[in-house]
Amino acid sequence: MAKASAGATNPYAKSGVRIVVAGDRGTGKSSLVVTAAAENFPTNVPPVLPPTRLPEDFFPDRVPITIIDTSSRVEDDYKVAEELKRADAVVFTYACDEPTSLERLSTFWLPKLRKLEVKVPVIVVGCKLDLRDENQQVSLEQVMSPIMQQFREIETCIECSALKQIQIPEVFYYAQKAVLHPTGPLFDQETQTLRPRCVRALKRIFILCDHDRDGALSDAELNDFQVKCFNAPLQPSEIVGVKRVVSEKLPEGVNDRGLTLTGFLFLHALFIEKGRLETTWTVLRKFGYNNDIKLAEDLIPSTSKRAPDQTVELTNEAIEYLKGIFELYCISPDGELGPHEIGDIFSTAAESPWERQPYVDVAQKNAFGGLSLDAFLSMWAFMTFLDPAWSMENMIYVGYPGDPLSAFRVTRKRRLDRKKQHTDRNVFQCFVFGPKKAGKSALLNSFIGRYFSDKYTSSAEEHYAVNVVDEPRGTKKTLILREIPEDGVGKLLSDKESLAACDVAVFVHDSSNAFSWERATELLVEVASHGEDTGFEVPCLIVAAKDDLDSFPMAIQNSTRVSQDMGIEAPIPISTKLGDLNNIFRRIVSAAEHPHLSIPETEAGRSRKQYHRLINRSLMVFSVGAAVAIVGLAAYRVYAARRNSSS
Repeated sequence: MAKASAGATNPYAKSGVRIVVAGDRGTGKSSLVVTAAAENFPTNVPPVLPPTRLPEDFFPDRVPITIIDTSSRVEDDYKVAEELKRADAVVFTYACDEPTSLERLSTFWLPKLRKLEVKVPVIVVGCKLDLRDENQQVSLEQVMSPIMQQFREIETCIECSALKQIQIPEVFYYAQKAVLHPTGPLFDQETQTLRPRCVRALKRIFILCDHDRDGALSDAELNDFQVKCFNAPLQPSEIVGVKRVVSEKLPEGVNDRGLTLTGFLFLHALFIEKGRLETTWTVLRKFGYNNDIKLAEDLIPSTSKRAPDQTVELTNEAIEYLKGIFELYCISPDGELGPHEIGDIFSTAAESPWERQPYVDVAQKNAFGGLSLDAFLSMWAFMTFLDPAWSMENMIYVGYPGDPLSAFRVTRKRRLDRKKQHTDRNVFQCFVFGPKKAGKSALLNSFIGRYFSDKYTSSAEEHYAVNVVDEPRGTKKTLILREIPEDGVGKLLSDKESLAACDVAVFVHDSSNAFSWERATELLVEVASHGEDTGFEVPCLIVAAKDDLDSFPMAIQNSTRVSQDMGIEAPIPISTKLGDLNNIFRRIVSAAEHPHLSIPETEAGRSRKQYHRLINRSLMVFSVGAAVAIVGLAAYRVYAARRNSSS
């Protein structure tokens, strides 16, 4: 494979590179800058140069460079720090004839950069090479190796002479290259291996180029890859040469069908080791990757233009594709995907999306961490609901063949669903409210098949559980339970749109504890009032948990009164300990499917409605009266006109 061509366009490159030059007094900073710009050694150099610009055609990448010279005076330390913070790359200088200036790099300048939390590539430059003692036989590698081991941010070390015009342009070429084609995201210098995210991206590229899906790039496929990335075909002899290099170093990198994935990865590791990072970066960028080795944002269509009470779901087309992925990777006789297979599915993604919160342990798994088809699809539905852009990005990573937008649909506004008394949603979110020790977490755990535990664990964090609910008519709906900690209700309701994404709310109380009941009803009133004030009313259910215990006195009378007063269903008794859940999850889905029912009404809400009815009635009476008056006036005018004509 060829190098990236000079001047190749890079849609994700920077529009300019800012290089800051710093170091001790007398190490040759300013002379280095002037000589690079003027291409001759200056006789008189000011202490600090103004910003110096190198034109875009100075180097093959055609990106202009701005070089910032800095002062070595102690009183200018603050200014130097500010410039370092704005740098894209830093050049630290030392004098080849002054060993103490080299020591200062590791004792002062490099620690200073870390203290400022500046994380940019560093180029270490030994200036005044012409003044170094000729008897000094120590190589640059021997000198710099210990420092580079300690400070991994050092990208390159180079020696130069402004007076003799030795390697001056190379200093800023390497600095620019370190910014435009950084080593860090691609290669781990310590282990001398490709970084995981780079491997994942290259694997995806390999699969996309392996058109016949035989696990190897044939000569024709290699040539197509070369043309796509570098706009130039490979000669047959070049293809033979590439495969020979790989097979000599790594026999399994080539087989009778062509270059294997192992060989493809080896080639890129070889390019990087030889300093040809621009080759790998050109490939990555050609396939849409940015400098973080993730798909660039402009390649991921947006679904952000939607109302607060609209959500995003997978289309049937996307679901069928994911079912095919499941069947392709599921090799277990129990029909479930193990952790290893799930890792394989996402091996071409920037990272495994379900290994971070809130996706960890949110779905039902078997004893070995495996997912059934329903659990696998519910995880995708949950990710799509929570973060559509993240779901779309991962859909692209796993090879969805069509337009990414065809995999997603935006639901109708829930307010309109309530007006039409029907919803076509397939994914519902239920907020689970309740006081501490009411049984909220136990409800979520039972939903995803976890065993009941008497051990109480208090948590201030929200938790999720997601699963598929089978309905009596044979259809399936995905239900997301979101546990709201008691202490987090105030924060949640401080947002006017907090209930917009809620399809149904459940209020759990300990049926053996009167205080738990009182607090649950208080929360019910708070949430109902918030819905009435914001227009995002939600169907509500009351769950009487711990039904295996004796109910508190007056439980039936109190619950009946609250249910009747607020116009909702009586509390649903359940016992997660005994596994008697009373079809609670089907009931939750049913309530969500009827968005106009089970909406609680507070006293304030009733008064507001009565007031509006009174106003509407008054307006109607006024309108009728005005209409009668107008009709009467018209009749009188007709009568008067007729009388005048008869006279």
